[in-house]
Amino acid sequence: MTEEIIFEVDGAIATITLNRPAKLNAVTPEMAEAIVAAVEECNDSDTIRCVILTGAGTRAFCAGSDIRELDTYETPWQFRNREDYCDAIHALLKPTIAAVNGYAFGGGLETAMACDIRIASSNAQFAAPEIKLGWIGGGGMAAGLAHSIGPSNAALMIMTGDPVSADKAQQWGLVSDVVSSEDLLPRARAIAETIASRAPIAAETAKLNLKAAASMPHEKAVEYERDLQTICFATADAQEGRQAFKEKRPPVFRRR
Repeated sequence: MTEEIIFEVDGAIATITLNRPAKLNAVTPEMAEAIVAAVEECNDSDTIRCVILTGAGTRAFCAGSDIRELDTYETPWQFRNREDYCDAIHALLKPTIAAVNGYAFGGGLETAMACDIRIASSNAQFAAPEIKLGWIGGGGMAAGLAHSIGPSNAALMIMTGDPVSADKAQQWGLVSDVVSSEDLLPRARAIAETIASRAPIAAETAKLNLKAAASMPHEKAVEYERDLQTICFATADAQEGRQAFKEKRPPVFRRR
């Protein structure tokens, strides 16, 4: 684990912090490997129930990949098959919250979109600037933007490369809430604590269900949802939830 990635666990909540503020938290290959390792630890844990992803400092959440590192790949094919930090966040099984402070550009925007919930500070900006350098995003930029803000707004961002403000991002549906920089992590933590208090298998299943809803035809998505509901219903946690309801007490969920 590099010092440029801070991985902390506090109770049921893990926080992954991109810790390279002097370089706008731009991600190096070593940082990408550390993110993959942190994700694997989260996925393997029975106690971690929600993950917060953020960037150190107030200037940037993440400015994407470190451009100076891209020329270290010997071939385009090696670049194509690199260990990608956006893919790692997509692979998280636990619910994820992006606490976006400052710039979320390029791969940083893709990383934020890989999270389930996005909260932004009032100084946040979002951009797909790759076109200004001669290429396009490769970590889910078009799919993520088109799904969250619509094809026209996605085209505007991807084809101009120009940033949009936090308020505009909220209007478009890219983020759920905009708060002050001081309130950003407390707000993300509050949401994470609420999610962590719910039945963890149900929360992880809800994440699977939302992904399916975005990619499946409607009838198949509803059918898949019913199957997932049945799986959840058969868990010990669901039985505990029903019993707690009858006994008028808070449930104690154990991810079982």
